[in-house]
Amino acid sequence: MMHRNRVRCALLAAVFCAVLSAPGLSAAPTQASLDLMPLPANIVLGTGWLALKPEFSFAFTGYKDPRLERAVRRAADRIAARTGIPLAIAAAADPSQAFLQIDCGAAGLPVQTFEEDESYVLTIDASRAVLRAPNPLGILRGLETLQQLLALGPDGVHFPEVDIKDAPRFRWRGLLIDVCRHWIPAEVIKRNLDAMAAVKLNVLHWHLSEDQGFRVESKKYPRLHGMGSDGLYYTQEEIRAIIDYARDRGIRVIPEFDMPGHSTAWFVGYPELASAPGPYEIERHYGVFKPTMDPTREETFKFLDGFIGEMARLFPDPLFHIGGDEVEGHQWEESPSIKAFKTAHGMKTNEDLQAYFNKRIQVILKKNGKRMVGWDEILHEDLPRDTVVQSWRGQESLARAAKQGFAGILSNGYYIDLMYSAAAHYAVDPLEKEAASLSEAEKALILGGEACMWAELINPETVDSRIWPRMAAIAERFWSPQETKDVADMYRRLEIMNSRLDWTGATHNLSYPKMLERLAGKEGAIEAVKLLADFVEPLRGYSRHDSREYSQTTPLNRMADAARPESFAVRAFAGMVDGMLSDAPAFSRNRREIRHRLMTWKANHESIKALAANSALLAEVLPLSERLAALADAGLTALQSLESGQPLPNGWLEEKAALFQALEKAPYELELMVVEPIRKIAEAAQKR
Repeated sequence: MMHRNRVRCALLAAVFCAVLSAPGLSAAPTQASLDLMPLPANIVLGTGWLALKPEFSFAFTGYKDPRLERAVRRAADRIAARTGIPLAIAAAADPSQAFLQIDCGAAGLPVQTFEEDESYVLTIDASRAVLRAPNPLGILRGLETLQQLLALGPDGVHFPEVDIKDAPRFRWRGLLIDVCRHWIPAEVIKRNLDAMAAVKLNVLHWHLSEDQGFRVESKKYPRLHGMGSDGLYYTQEEIRAIIDYARDRGIRVIPEFDMPGHSTAWFVGYPELASAPGPYEIERHYGVFKPTMDPTREETFKFLDGFIGEMARLFPDPLFHIGGDEVEGHQWEESPSIKAFKTAHGMKTNEDLQAYFNKRIQVILKKNGKRMVGWDEILHEDLPRDTVVQSWRGQESLARAAKQGFAGILSNGYYIDLMYSAAAHYAVDPLEKEAASLSEAEKALILGGEACMWAELINPETVDSRIWPRMAAIAERFWSPQETKDVADMYRRLEIMNSRLDWTGATHNLSYPKMLERLAGKEGAIEAVKLLADFVEPLRGYSRHDSREYSQTTPLNRMADAARPESFAVRAFAGMVDGMLSDAPAFSRNRREIRHRLMTWKANHESIKALAANSALLAEVLPLSERLAALADAGLTALQSLESGQPLPNGWLEEKAALFQALEKAPYELELMVVEPIRKIAEAAQKR
């Protein structure tokens, strides 16, 4: 679901920072701020501390079950790993003496729903931590907050005295992971579920069928996975294990099987489902393709009735996503029998025919106890009002659905595969723009939002780095109060959260040096490559697809794949430049560090040249390294002018303006992110 043709306009418009001696521990918080993400709804910070003791005792004073016990032990194990303190984790005989006291009001539902209360109250004083919630979901959310509160103080590891009353703003806080265009194994899904739980997300939208692959074992129709997956699919046993794993973490698993379009992989084994004769092959490239299910044949619905019945038993969640986007329509227009069917049934457009298809599918889903979810193309006046509409095209379609009585979620603005900044995603709100004018009843139909990780340019090695840490900022938009909008503070906490996520098992930081070592072509020789990679970012939007033709077989091992979607190093350098130019006391301090950076970049090119002589992967970006060196040289000249008070030579800025403009043109599917900060130095020097 690349949504290339229409999403361009819709979307394009639209290690802690304070680590002390113990790895992964924040410095002591102040009254002004706690390093929590997402920010809770209400925080009152005390003045004291609860010291972490080797005897990590816990007690349940209300409802308890094995899921809650496992959650407490996971939390304690992670605390032990982060602190290096071996904890004797045991249930306390006397609840009043427990380090952590848990009061859960009642059992959760057998299958998680959006009606369950996820609120919690966490109180920490000098003697104990007490976590209260109406049901297990609130306890799970509160345990994640407890772990984030862990801090290193002057006397050891502590939790601050605090009183937190918290609840999510939206009921649907999701992440879509596409496993079709590139295969994503079960262990990668599980580690990302752990990271999702850490930021209180509650929906994994699992995109399981596409033109490029059908990824679920079907015992009723074995040619679906047998011929449509290249042997890369989840067994039903693996599916159940992942669903159980997600439930343990308070996350729903909603499957998506795309129909009637984006369905080529279905037809490899069952060509009779298609609107035109086969044979069909798995699609290796990306885009919107012609193969489409035939909605005029009863045999199609008989097949789908059997398939949906099987999947409904496998996936317990009451929601079932049918896709429904980007139906190309060519096969329908070219088929005499389909055109005759449309005429006989008074259908004027392909949208009418798709609405007929969706209504038939909705009946099958309802028979199996499921509620239909689909992309906003399915929106039609004939659609049953219990359908959930997922808007990828914008807040206008989301608001339009709500006005017609449909529940909906927003994904436009949250396409994390497009490499936009955390700030860009953070600025998008499901209840702003067109949705802000809705009535209160209509606003209540907007369930929340969902980020999308489409898989054209990811693989198991890179997927974590394309989701994290930016997903944490989106999770805060879904959870925290609407007025939580301080971008600078978001980035401060995001950098801390970036390192905390390492402890969940996410590999977004771990994969980086390994990929840089591959580029260097020499073990342990990543310093020069990292210096370059830290200051570039992959092209945004669909620009990489314009640079070359990608397919399932294209290696994802280049600098554009290793570079982070958003570099903390770039933000730090830009901040130093802004501080130097706007704050006289900071001028002297910052200019020394800026000069050091510029000199290092200028000298680094020789190291890159030496490595590139034996690395074709690095040789590709050698001109980019040369550009960075030229940019650094211009920056040094401008900085010298600022320091000395001597004006730049006549015409110098005009000459360098051409350099800056050339550097903005992105080569090698990368953007050199320090052009603008150095341009600022040059312009400031010229003004003097």
